[in-house]
Amino acid sequence: TVRARSGQVFKGVCKNFSRSQGHGFIRPFNGGEDIFVHISDIEGEYVPVEGDEVTYKVCPVPPKNLKLQAVEVVITSLTPGTKHETWSGQIISS
Repeated sequence: TVRARSGQVFKGVCKNFSRSQGHGFIRPFNGGEDIFVHISDIEGEYVPVEGDEVTYKVCPVPPKNLKLQAVEVVITSLTPGTKHETWSGQIISS
């Protein structure tokens, strides 16, 4: 996305995600505040669940640009032993 700052890729873990509310949070591996993620910024076929490892870029959240938002979020490792849903509604076990 054009808003992604500097293109640096970060790693973290999904803290929570609500498909019905359309957002969640990522806990960065390097520490710091949890990062907000919007449903429209998740790439790939699976809805994230708690514990999934992800990569992401960050951009400031308008209008004040005081907080950061995760964009270009990719699940790199599904949490073992959990059920994952695809965006089309299919359930799979990991």
